Amino acid sequence: MARRPTIKDIARRAGVSESAVSFALNGKPGVSEGTRARIRRVAEELGWRPNSAARALSGARSGAVGLVLARPAHTLGAESFFLRLVSGIQEVLSAAGTALLFQVVEDVEAECAVYRRWWAERRVDGVLVVDPRTRDPRPPLLSRLGLPAVVIGGGAGTPPDPWHPEDPAPADAREDARAPGPAAGTGAGEDAAAGLAAVRADDARAMTEVLDHLHGLGHRRIVHIAGLPGLAHTARRVAALRAEARRLGLPPGQVRSVPTDYSDAEGAAATRRVLAEPEPPTALVYDNDVMAVAGSAVAAGLGIPVPGRLSIVAWDDSALCRVTHPPLTALVRDTAGFGRLAAEELLSVLAGAPPRVRESELPRLEPRGSTAPPPAAY
Repeated sequence: MARRPTIKDIARRAGVSESAVSFALNGKPGVSEGTRARIRRVAEELGWRPNSAARALSGARSGAVGLVLARPAHTLGAESFFLRLVSGIQEVLSAAGTALLFQVVEDVEAECAVYRRWWAERRVDGVLVVDPRTRDPRPPLLSRLGLPAVVIGGGAGTPPDPWHPEDPAPADAREDARAPGPAAGTGAGEDAAAGLAAVRADDARAMTEVLDHLHGLGHRRIVHIAGLPGLAHTARRVAALRAEARRLGLPPGQVRSVPTDYSDAEGAAATRRVLAEPEPPTALVYDNDVMAVAGSAVAAGLGIPVPGRLSIVAWDDSALCRVTHPPLTALVRDTAGFGRLAAEELLSVLAGAPPRVRESELPRLEPRGSTAPPPAAY
């Protein structure tokens, strides 16, 4: 294998001292601009790159930021949200010459262990935190470590337990939402309380727009096929759905939420269950595009026409929603733009700016062929 070029190699080729090379490559005074340019040109010709381990030991930046994803592995291949989010993040980081260190783990406990290791090894300069929890140990941990972070989807109040007895949320999910556990956060706005930056989307207003659209069409029995019950944005959507149903005067139990793991399999299973009820819903709202498409297929298999007897709305538009027949009504937002905003905020924090909570644009509802007034008999 070819030997990595060193500062000594650059100094020999450029005809300068090793200290001059160090000054030039680290942007320090002590060499003329002409010499600095010559040294950098030689370094580029030799293919020299800074040693991240050595830079960490010297207290310099690593030139990388981290992203840890604690999600069931089987849900990642089908869902396009994270691919679009990461593409936006990478667009900003690449332009800034910053690397993205990405890791998938089983749960939040393992995610916290990764942060501790990265901090101890100085592997990253900061982290992007996704999937805020209703009781989240990560913001206070990152604050204690002094590891700069931006919470994606954080910075907004979160109901600590939005699940009512009529909602079939798993008992362990309800308990997880209530019990703080070791080093857990306080729930609402925990990232802001920990002094971390955040970018957020207004899930509550988006859910209100969806429910108002369906109510305006005449739907009164509406089920929300939700995502993981411990996530903060799931809690906000559930709470917003219930609050808007009360405001519209809809009877308790006619509008409710059912938790899943975001997969097509659980989305399909939840759809079968609710459509088999004595008074099935006339409209379903899914927390992602994959579940919405799976639910549409289940309805077709049961001989239930969409939108003739069942209306369907998907959260986060995608090509899947547009090519399904009929095309699915969906919430449209710039997910890549959400990622760009988060990366920009993290780079701003790393440059010394105070942490902020920034708002992304509000998703807009795009009515398509999957929503219509319910039949009179329903």
